[in-house]
Amino acid sequence: MKTTNLYNKGHRWVTFGRDPKKLAGIIDTNQYMIIDGQRALLMDPGGIEIFSAMLASVLRLCDIDTITDIFASHQDPDIISSLGLWDQTLPTARLHSPWIWESFLRHFGLNHIEYVGIPDEGKTLALESMEVQFIPAHYLHASGNYHVYDAEARILMSGDVGAALEADGAPLFVEDFDEHVEKMKLFHQRWMPSNRAKNDWVKRVRELDIDMMAPQHGRIFRGDDVKRFLDWFEALEVGSASNNA
Repeated sequence: MKTTNLYNKGHRWVTFGRDPKKLAGIIDTNQYMIIDGQRALLMDPGGIEIFSAMLASVLRLCDIDTITDIFASHQDPDIISSLGLWDQTLPTARLHSPWIWESFLRHFGLNHIEYVGIPDEGKTLALESMEVQFIPAHYLHASGNYHVYDAEARILMSGDVGAALEADGAPLFVEDFDEHVEKMKLFHQRWMPSNRAKNDWVKRVRELDIDMMAPQHGRIFRGDDVKRFLDWFEALEVGSASNNA
């Protein structure tokens, strides 16, 4: 599994993805990790089918005991169905996830890892020398949902917001925003059910200083493309199940 550094000044952001060996019919996902000294946060570590590839990639970057915390933005299987295997691998770690999904996520297997429910208003998590914020993103698209913001790196891990479903071999970063819109439009109209929730998120995120927005699927937005996305998303009518949306 390919790894790419997004930030490496004092602490390190890494993305895992573009897995050339993924099974046909499995949606491609981006996984992320922050390494801060002897503590690391693994974010949306993925489905059970990529666990072995993820574990091998993680071990090339840090010792397994360094991973003290896991984050799951919501309950979807492409995000966290590997939980039962991580539970066996990281028995002393903590899982930070929406409080409302605990009884659902336990179906994936949770016997050792401590579940730390994130309250509706969000919270912060201190690592070794820095902290991240869990930013509320409820109903985008799950009813309990969060994103991860690092003020020092100015990176927002944005979950399904900003996602695009593309063919294998797509670049890691958005290169032409206008061309990229068609890869995002139907996904956001169908999977984001609430204009009110969308607009609340946009307002909240506009107050953050963001150089990079890193979604769970598709390409990463950099620089001015972050603002372009926020403008586009704010103007988009969402919550349509029409094939012609």
